[in-house]
Amino acid sequence: MVNCCGLVTDRKEPVPLKSIDAQLEVKDHVATLVSTLNYENKEDKPLEAVFVFPLPGDAAVCHFSAQIGETHIVAEVKEKQQAQEEYDDALSSGQQAFLLEESDESPDIFSLKVGSLPPGESASIRLEYVTELAVQADDGLRFCLPAVLNHRYHPQGSEGPSVQVTSVPASLVPYSLSFSAQVSSPRPISKIESSCSLEPLQYLNADQTQATVKLVAGHKFDRDVELLIYYKDAHQPSAVVEAGQASAKPGSLMGDPVVMVSLYPEFPQSVMSSLAACGEFVFLVDRSGSMSCPMNNSTPQETRISSAKDTLLLLLKSLPMGCYFNIYSFGSSFEHIFPTSVEYSEKTMKEALEKVEKMGSNLGGTEILRPLKHIYSQACIPKHPRQVFVFTDGEVGNTKEVTDLVKKNAGSHRCFSFGIGEGASSALINGMAKEGGGHAQFITGADRMQPKEMQSLRFALQPAVEDISVSWGLPKGVSATVLSPPIKAIFQGQRSLIYAQLTGQSSEEAGGSVTVKYSLAGHPSQNQLHFKLKPAEDSGLTVHRLAARTVIRSLESEERTRRGQQDEEVKIKVVELSIQSGVSSCFTAFIAVNKDSGKAVQGPLVRRNVPTAFLPQMMGCSLPQRPVLMACSAPRRLARSIQSMDCSPPRRIHSKEMSCRSNAAEAIDYSERSYPKSVQPHKDPLLQLVSLQKASGSWMLDEDLTAVLGKTKEEVEKAKPELVGCSLK
Repeated sequence: MVNCCGLVTDRKEPVPLKSIDAQLEVKDHVATLVSTLNYENKEDKPLEAVFVFPLPGDAAVCHFSAQIGETHIVAEVKEKQQAQEEYDDALSSGQQAFLLEESDESPDIFSLKVGSLPPGESASIRLEYVTELAVQADDGLRFCLPAVLNHRYHPQGSEGPSVQVTSVPASLVPYSLSFSAQVSSPRPISKIESSCSLEPLQYLNADQTQATVKLVAGHKFDRDVELLIYYKDAHQPSAVVEAGQASAKPGSLMGDPVVMVSLYPEFPQSVMSSLAACGEFVFLVDRSGSMSCPMNNSTPQETRISSAKDTLLLLLKSLPMGCYFNIYSFGSSFEHIFPTSVEYSEKTMKEALEKVEKMGSNLGGTEILRPLKHIYSQACIPKHPRQVFVFTDGEVGNTKEVTDLVKKNAGSHRCFSFGIGEGASSALINGMAKEGGGHAQFITGADRMQPKEMQSLRFALQPAVEDISVSWGLPKGVSATVLSPPIKAIFQGQRSLIYAQLTGQSSEEAGGSVTVKYSLAGHPSQNQLHFKLKPAEDSGLTVHRLAARTVIRSLESEERTRRGQQDEEVKIKVVELSIQSGVSSCFTAFIAVNKDSGKAVQGPLVRRNVPTAFLPQMMGCSLPQRPVLMACSAPRRLARSIQSMDCSPPRRIHSKEMSCRSNAAEAIDYSERSYPKSVQPHKDPLLQLVSLQKASGSWMLDEDLTAVLGKTKEEVEKAKPELVGCSLK
């Protein structure tokens, strides 16, 4: 009989994982997370606890260890099959063993096995990874500790999942999370925000370059923990040189110094202001059944499909006249609004929006490969570069197939991906954008939706940067070997990262430089950064591990393209580098065996699956009332000035006032009044205003517009600005 004291699953099975303690350290734009998972066996039989959980897809997992009583065991990285066999052999002989491995299907899913945990015994598992933080539309740095692992769909004919995910509704997650973050930067820290409740920010020094913050006590790990870090000054180019590992072989990646270069290109304003607004915009919308699930655990009434449709509305209304567009939607099958892309006009926009409004999450499974292949098979339109926008909750089981397909077709398009809702696969969303030379966004709520969409559209309207080259200026006898894959895309103000291995000797005072040259709309440009070759202090091996992860991911991608040739050379390189650097890969795993436990664990093992959170599907959801309103752009064509628009997040203001940057309307009054049928009072006022906009960028001055603005026709006429291109008829 099972003893059900303590934590249990929804099936009343005991959960051996009791709590997770996560400590985050951020240095400028690089984060290190150390998680301690505390297990306890309260049953009367020995256990094997299996925990399948999400991690950021671009994280470099670099440490795994276990503490059992006074015994501390540090895991080794070994070839995956060998590690699995050692784990099984250890359990068969009654030894305690611990195995951590990356999923074969997607690098953002890991499996942790705690084997032979005797009755009444506890174990603490320490897991560490490093990652770069992405720059957001409002210049914040985003860190996400994922908690939600939604079920991922495997198309018919594909192999099933290599690991079995056990999950419960987010509200029933049986273990708690404590989370703290320490942030340091050369620049002052202005604020730290989160999707979860935080204790007040505490500064650790007078110049506010160091600070700490933590989650409020008692947090259940039932939602993704998103942290947004803001520095007072804009991000600046930088270079960090890190000394090699003393015990590693000179000439190897871990034995030589490695430099991490961060560039933030700024294009000449004269070039940016003269860019032509053209292109073919293809929108691909996920309409699988999972899109009816809530966006997050905090607002369960707001569904993913409604968010995707709102996102599409804003983008459609912002397209430039004269471009071409089409809209595809997919599930188990796919549909398109037009047989081929059509020219953007009032007529085609209206027809498209009418069909978008009727879209539901009713097309079955998440099969994204077929519509992508169809889109890529269509002939491109001359002088209209193709931009593919993908909106999905990322619940696919064939992530690597999808990203490989995008990579194969990167020469004919750019891919801009939107992860809709909590639990969207970071490996899929970031992978598609990276391989497609575009940009990735994650939309988990309404607050920051507008600036993210406008940033992606601004990037899409920017012509592709061509002829990108990287050159180094180094002292005699010193050379640089670039470890990063070639730069595929450069966007205004967005960080470009370069990792390079430095070989040779130089004086501590010597310096170097790196220059990135490129062509934008026929105009040659370059960005140059000078840096000291003296290694930074107290950086550990963070830069080396990030560089190793970059090389490993590139080699894994190469291996998949050569798989048909039965080429094992690339796989051998991955395994060797993974073992040398201590960074996980899809071909290796962390294994630890407690060989000093004294006596064998007796009796058959009982397997206990530790559940992760998922967001259950909800039917008939409607958008919630939003008492806090968003500041809107001036009532003029959004795309006219999108190259230079302010993408900072909306200012939160009183619910009876809504400022517009051109003062076209002094305020929007949301006091009690009647709305025309075409105006929906429950929707975001910005979306209502945008929905009334014509393709030309103008509004008709009618009762619908005055109802949204909360003004009479006379008041709007009086406040109407004298702006060229702003027509209120």
